[in-house]
Amino acid sequence: MNYRHAYHAGNFSDVVKHALLTRLIAYLKRKDKAFRVFDTHAGRGRYNLKGEEANKTGEAADGILRIAQNADLRAEPLLEDYFAAVEEDLAEGFYPGSPLIARRCLRPGDRLSAYELHPEDSEALRALFAGDVQVKAIHLDAWLALGAHLPPKEKRGLVLIDPPFEKTSEVEDILSGLEKAVARWRGGVFAVWYPIKRQAMVDRLLEGLAHIAPQEAMSAEARFLKPDPREDRLIGTGLAVINPPYTFREEAQTILDLMLPALRRDKSATGRAFTLPRGAA
Repeated sequence: MNYRHAYHAGNFSDVVKHALLTRLIAYLKRKDKAFRVFDTHAGRGRYNLKGEEANKTGEAADGILRIAQNADLRAEPLLEDYFAAVEEDLAEGFYPGSPLIARRCLRPGDRLSAYELHPEDSEALRALFAGDVQVKAIHLDAWLALGAHLPPKEKRGLVLIDPPFEKTSEVEDILSGLEKAVARWRGGVFAVWYPIKRQAMVDRLLEGLAHIAPQEAMSAEARFLKPDPREDRLIGTGLAVINPPYTFREEAQTILDLMLPALRRDKSATGRAFTLPRGAA
């Protein structure tokens, strides 16, 4: 499955993933001490919703463009940071990627390390953050980055792993990289985005994450379409979290409940936040 960011910017997966990301960062901001956010597959950081790639799929129409004018969602405190992070770009016909959303949630003193291996996207990412002393945009393989740069000197923070799922080995790569990363930084929060398309892949990933987690692991999933064995299509989105903040599961469920009526494609749509069973793998 190819999930390069530019083709899917602002779709229902982005909306759910980024709303949850802002809540993870909000939790880190409850303490005065600085923290670091790592974005392992950062992309180019900002996407033209009227550009060639986005127009080819048109997925933003059923995602951010569907909720942008929803007054009830905009009034929800749990979504305040999310809308604040995206509204400037939306006004210009763009959608911010996860590194730009994370950057807009940081305080002075907090830092972001954003990694991207694709040469053109990496160059665009560096240009986007040029001159920003709180951000390092780095052309480097995600798994090499985590091996070399964890733990951060801040000791507190979050790793967002948001791969394109281009390779058949993606799940195994995630689990192998995460096992080493968690061993190096047992106190870090690790968030893994995954597409819901093939249930066997989802099960394999979540079982592996439960096995790796030193303490608790959970996931928040939204399924917007009914599975159809005759089709090979994206039906939902998930964000799994190792070492989640103690408030996150409840907040994630509330966000899913709020967004589902606005984003669902049929009556079968569901959203749930759940703890991963230990010892599953």
